[in-house]
Order: sequence, then C-alpha cells, then structure tokens
Amino acid sequence: MINLELPKKLRASANQAHQVAAQIFRPISRKYDLAEHEYPVELDTMAAMVDGLSDSGTQKISGAAGGRSDESAAGTAPATMPVNANGGNMSALLNALETSWGDVGLMLSIPYQGLGNAAIAAVATDEQLERFGKVWASMAITEPSFGSDSAAVTTTAVLDGDEWVLNGEKIFVTAGERSTHIVVWASVDRSLGRAAIKSFVVPRDAPGLSVARLEHKLGIKASDTAVLLLQDCRIPKDNILGSPEVNVEKGFAGVMQTFDNTRPMVAAMAIGVTRAALEELRTILTEAGIEISYDTPPNNQHAAAAEFLRMEADYESAYLLAMRAAWMADNKQPNSLQASMSKAKAGRTGTDVTLKSVELAGAVGYSQRLLLEKWGRDSKILDIFEGTQQIQQLIVARRVLNKTSAELK
Repeated sequence: MINLELPKKLRASANQAHQVAAQIFRPISRKYDLAEHEYPVELDTMAAMVDGLSDSGTQKISGAAGGRSDESAAGTAPATMPVNANGGNMSALLNALETSWGDVGLMLSIPYQGLGNAAIAAVATDEQLERFGKVWASMAITEPSFGSDSAAVTTTAVLDGDEWVLNGEKIFVTAGERSTHIVVWASVDRSLGRAAIKSFVVPRDAPGLSVARLEHKLGIKASDTAVLLLQDCRIPKDNILGSPEVNVEKGFAGVMQTFDNTRPMVAAMAIGVTRAALEELRTILTEAGIEISYDTPPNNQHAAAAEFLRMEADYESAYLLAMRAAWMADNKQPNSLQASMSKAKAGRTGTDVTLKSVELAGAVGYSQRLLLEKWGRDSKILDIFEGTQQIQQLIVARRVLNKTSAELK
C-alpha cells in the first residue's frame, strides 16, 4: 500500500525550510529581483545555519549524502522486513520545494544547496564524498556549441602527471561566481565519443579558472549565472568523480546518473513556485467573491474557479511524481524514467500555473504590487535547465518504448 502522507521524520525540516522562506526570503524577494547580481547578504546567516545543521546530522540540506548515510539505519531492520528509507534525496527535495516557495533565485544562492552537490552525490566515491560532501558546488555542463545534447561536450581534460588539465568554455552556470567548487563535464578522449565524458570537481581558486561574465536574465535574478573559462586549468588527479576508466560499453551512463538526483530537485523548485502562485491566486479570487468548491462540478462554477481546480490538480500530480522519484533514489531503485517524468510535469505545470495566475489576477497580477509576475518569470527557467521539456519527453519515450538514443532521437 502506498502512503501519500509526508514522512514524520521529514516534517520538522520541511517546516523549518518553510519558515526560512516566509521570514527571510519573501521579505527580500523583490529587493534582489530589482538588484540583479547583488549578493544577498542576508544569506550569510543561512550559511551558518546550514553548516550547523549539516554538522549535527539533523538535516540533509543538499542531499550530498546521496542516501548513503541512510544505509546503516536501514540495515538495522530485520531481514524479513522491507527497507523503506526516507533520506537525503527526500529531505533535499522538501527543502528545495519549501525554500522555492519563498524565492527560487535566493534558494539557488544558498551555500551547499548547489546542483553540483547532487551531482557529487550521484557519482562520487566514498572517499570523494568525504572530501566534497560539505562544499558549495555549482554544475557546469552547457557550452556555446550545444544546449540539451549533453553528449556534445567539447571541453577537454588531459592527464599530465598527477594533475588534470582542463580547457573549454561553460555557459549558464548557476551560482558560477559564488560557489566554492564547480562540477565540470569534460571529455578525457574525444575520439571515444560520449563514453569518455567525465565530471571533475574544480575548486574556485584553481589556476586557469575564471569568470568571463555574468548573464542578465528574465528571472531568478538573485542567482548569479556565469560564463566560465577553463584555460589550462589544473586540478588534482583524484578530482575526477567516480572511476577514471573509459567504458565504451557503458557509455556515459555514469555522469548521466547526475540527472537522476538533480531533476527531482528542479521539479521541487517548480512545485514550490506553483504552490506560491496558487495560494496567492486563491486569496485574490476569494476577495473578489469567487467561491472555489470541491463539491460542485467545475463546469457549474465560475470560470476562474474551474481553472483553479484544474491547476491545483496538476500541482498535486507534479508533487507526487517528484516525491516518488526522490523516494526511489533514497531506496536505491533506478529512477531515470521517474526523474524525467517529474521534471517534465513540474516544469510545464510551473509555467502554466504562474502565467495563468497572472492572467486571472488581472492588472494587479501584471504589476509589481504582488510577486505573481516575478514567479511567472522565475518559473520559465525551471522548464529549461537540467533538460528541457522536449528532452524529458524524449527520455520518457525511450524508457517506455525500450528504445536506445540511437533508435529514438
């Protein structure tokens, strides 16, 4: 039997994240939307709190443990009992959801909450997890020559003695200027194609790494989005995540595991913004005298109420899909299909709900008196990065039809 209630052990951390969103993020949301690229100094307090919670083990903020720390607890259950872990991925998802309810751009600026942390969790060895588990890591994949085709990486990594030498350009790196480390995708041998693509942890102060510029964006303006240059950038030999061996048979499935962790996280961000918009819209409709009834068929209600019910149903389904994908990751179940389903559903729902809420709210929704128009702008990126809507649907189709990437493009 499936229990759809939030696990008790995660309620406290989710509530704490919501308090942060309500008391810290919401009050400064518009301030940093208007002051693009200005560092939110209010987050310094967050950094200390996150660090303390991580050290105490009371909360897995970034999910960087990848569910590994839950293995010992799971192992205490009798052999006849099924193991049901609600660990690092579930905790990280709920924290991302609640803080994004406050402000997505600020959520992406929280130290240790970078998407690179989830990437480290996906493929790092235990020794690497010990070294990199508490860093603030952003993720650098996209290049000027490609967007959604992750196999088209042209950045190279050449082994020179005890160091890797990286060369290339990465664009649209979220938290690319502020994070302490960058997870960079690069090829160790371009003649071997996608199988030779590996991920590397590059410290911010690595020689040869520089920020070329910061992008001006439609939304998530509180978050810095950088263009990074790697010019003979040298990092230690053991900073390659996972195995350095190139397995042509396996392809680049190892680095692609990254997305099984990060896509549910991005889905959670979209779900948080969606919920924020729905709550604001409900208030506006109620104040306008429009009743939303769950006992009356939608076609017998005000058009705005019927639209609200449709959007709320989409929100609920997106939430459940994301929770399932994170739960599967914590329980060591392959979740590539579910991760893409959750990302596709949540991304599409986020843009639909926020923009429709702006429309239904009328003039006040389009103005800056409320945050609705900002959420409409912020939500668009959540349907794009970590794989566009079209890419997610392609992945889902391949999994459902059991087709390879060569068979179904």
